[in-house]
Amino acid sequence: MGEHGFDLPPKATREVMDRREELADKAREALVQAGLPACRGTSQGGPGAHVQVDPLADGGVLVEWGTQEELATAAANLLESGVDPWNLPHAIRHYETVQTCMRDAVLQILTSAGFHVARADAHTYGSAVHVKGCNP
Repeated sequence: MGEHGFDLPPKATREVMDRREELADKAREALVQAGLPACRGTSQGGPGAHVQVDPLADGGVLVEWGTQEELATAAANLLESGVDPWNLPHAIRHYETVQTCMRDAVLQILTSAGFHVARADAHTYGSAVHVKGCNP
């Protein structure tokens, strides 16, 4: 147990993290070669694909799509104000459509480039793509 009375998830070893970093670099490069804006790091980097390494033992390489701030902010503001989940405003539906389309595009592009990918766990990682490996 941790010092606050609960177990923290185990972190990946340095060797695993080094392999993930290399895989993340390759995935970012494949997306750039396909013509998509892509960077390493968090969604704070602007619009485009954000390739990140999750340090948890069961984590991995994740790719999230970042939109222009105005689109994400409009959707977030509406959600914060409370909406009927059965009658979502256009801004939220549009944001979700963009996220879904770009996740699927990233999945297909990376698969075509030789990567082993899948949709990441939505409860943990939202609309991210999980990059599991790459053919040499």
